[in-house]
Amino acid sequence: MPRTKTTEPESDQPAIPDVLPVLPLKDAVLFPYIILPLSVSRDASVEAVDRALASHRLLVVATQRDPAEEDPGADGFFPVGTAASVTRMLKLPDGRIRILVQGLARVRLTHIGQVEPFVQARIEVLEDEAPVEHGSPLALEALLRSVKDLLDRAASLGKGISSEVLVIASNLQHPGRLADLTASNLELPAAEARELLEIRNPLARLARINDLLSREVAVLTMQQEISSHARGEMDKSQREYFLRQQLKTIRDELGESDELAQEIAAYRKTADEKAITGEAREELERQVRRLERSHPESAETAIVRTYLDWLTGLPWSTATPDNLDLEHARHVLDEDHYGLVKVKERILEHLAVCRLKGGDTRGPLLCFVGPPGVGKTSLGRSIARALGRQFVRVSLGGVRDEAEIRGHRRTYVGALPGRILQGLSQAKSANPVFMLDEIDKLGTDFRGDPSSALLEVLDPEQNSGFVDHYLGVPFDLSKVMFITTANLLDPVQPAFLDRLEVIPLTGYTEPEKLAIARRHLLPRQLAAHGLGPQDLRLTERGLAFLVSSYTREAGLRNLEREIAALCRKAAVRVASGKRGGRPLSPPVIEKLLGPPRHWNEELLGQDRVGIATGLAWTAAGGDILLIEVAALPGKGELRLTGHLGEVMRESAQAALSCSRAFAERDGVPASWFAEHDLHVHVPAGSVPKDGPSAGVTIATAILSTALSRPIHRRVAMTGEITLRGDILPIGGVREKLMAAHLAGVETVILPRLNRRDLAEVPKEVSERLRLVFAETLDDALATALQAPAEPS
Repeated sequence: MPRTKTTEPESDQPAIPDVLPVLPLKDAVLFPYIILPLSVSRDASVEAVDRALASHRLLVVATQRDPAEEDPGADGFFPVGTAASVTRMLKLPDGRIRILVQGLARVRLTHIGQVEPFVQARIEVLEDEAPVEHGSPLALEALLRSVKDLLDRAASLGKGISSEVLVIASNLQHPGRLADLTASNLELPAAEARELLEIRNPLARLARINDLLSREVAVLTMQQEISSHARGEMDKSQREYFLRQQLKTIRDELGESDELAQEIAAYRKTADEKAITGEAREELERQVRRLERSHPESAETAIVRTYLDWLTGLPWSTATPDNLDLEHARHVLDEDHYGLVKVKERILEHLAVCRLKGGDTRGPLLCFVGPPGVGKTSLGRSIARALGRQFVRVSLGGVRDEAEIRGHRRTYVGALPGRILQGLSQAKSANPVFMLDEIDKLGTDFRGDPSSALLEVLDPEQNSGFVDHYLGVPFDLSKVMFITTANLLDPVQPAFLDRLEVIPLTGYTEPEKLAIARRHLLPRQLAAHGLGPQDLRLTERGLAFLVSSYTREAGLRNLEREIAALCRKAAVRVASGKRGGRPLSPPVIEKLLGPPRHWNEELLGQDRVGIATGLAWTAAGGDILLIEVAALPGKGELRLTGHLGEVMRESAQAALSCSRAFAERDGVPASWFAEHDLHVHVPAGSVPKDGPSAGVTIATAILSTALSRPIHRRVAMTGEITLRGDILPIGGVREKLMAAHLAGVETVILPRLNRRDLAEVPKEVSERLRLVFAETLDDALATALQAPAEPS
């Protein structure tokens, strides 16, 4: 709507009739003594203007209640309007008319008696009340001055008030007319303007307009401050641009290339694309400014470039979408790995929780623990493939420097970020599956403790703001799925282990090895050697012979090596032009690979005195352990050989003390131990051995020697012994029973408290062994010892 104009009140104001046509306004208010241009297009409004022009040129300008209503009825107007005179009228070619109206007085619409063809109403003129009656002359004078000052200030702050209005306002002394004049030039909302129109008390009206004008001045002041600040920023940017152009000209004069400017622009562009914000963006801008001030050939420039390359190379906001389809994950895990039921179930549980939480992959930190070659690393690859994520593997074996995890500080020559951020940069994704391999082989020395540095990396409550020493800014690791692997848990720091959910991966049984070899290992090696299925035909008996006679391990690496050796033999034959070949039966395999390296019958040929069969559990799985005891004339000393550890030596001392008490009870004189030295030897002396689980085996071998009673060679035993002959539980039951089964053992003596561990033992192993659960040494002796040997 066009801006309003003002005029002084005329002395010859025409008399206002009681009935006048009504001109509705949608969102505007006309004040008395104000000239307002209007555009009239509605048919009823045009008729009202024509009727006014045909009579006294007077009409009522009233605001309608609903601005969207085209033809308001009798109830469609607010009760207070303004009687106005039509001073000018111009008809336009499209049928609309333009009129200029001047407000005369406030009127109240008492009754609307006609709505067709135009609205006509009976009115009542509302006279202003005497201002001094409701306030002191001093208050009136103060309000007049305040409104005039505020009006001048608003105009100085940029409000669109003409100088003509300011002159008229400065000469006005009537509070009501000054309030109407000011209100018509403030562009007030229709509701506030209507409120002012309905106030009949001039002093109250002027007080209200003073408040509104004060608010407008405050808004204009704030707007000017914002504009000044923006203009200052723009001036600063223009100054920087001018200085950069000068710098560019100077560099051109010096013969320096513009590659540095392009490089800086590339850094900023990469930061925008990767949405680098916060402290990282501030640090990037700080280093970019250093780069701009540095000479292109200086050493500092190379350091800053390297830092910016690492900073912009990290995947700050780049992430791959997760595939949380459980059936797909189950298919991938089954396709890549045979068995491992519990491990697969745990992974599917984690994926199901992530799916129910809407893709939130925060959860437990998995730790796969098991012997070498059981598939810990490849299982991590399968998880990444099932989730549709990138896979990163970092080997921590032998790492002793904390800086390998947290990075080196930039003050050092050749400083780099730690392996964590290096892996993320390699993956180019903020949510890869990150495998920390061999955490049990982390070391500690004067350079720090890497396992302690990993606490922040793996803790979900802390890693959202992981700070690498090289970068010096926080990076969010909470989206990364960390998986750790270890062969043993004993070397792992307790605080580190507390953050991990341990999932054991034990060794494979012989049937599992046969299935894995047929399904995975053989096809992979055939493809790796360029052979087809017809070039190497391995029979079931041949494969079983290969598994049982050439490999003795918990994992599968040696088995795959033997299959690879057969593939190489076949490759030589095929490369010589001989296609096909006879099936590889056990005799053929023995001819190709040489004599078998292992036998199931590795035990003694006969029962012997003082030789007991024990069971051991190592990082490579289970194994049998022959323990020999010899009694020699002497002074009761105990000699231990076989590269035994401190714990195993103490266990042997306890076994000797316990054996002396049991031997005296069975009739061995106490002087026998005083007159004999006992030599305990564990074969394979070059292999370190430790642990308390051989206590019952050593005690049985000592009592066998003292009592001259042979020990059944097909009875193996394990358990920690106490001084009173109690047998305590041990670990690694599954691995030890599998080793006993492969060695041809028929009976295994276990601690009674280890009965609960049988749930983890494969049925094909537990069903072929006779298990005896011993609570005391007497229980073990009753099973292991035979009758005294006959004198020769």
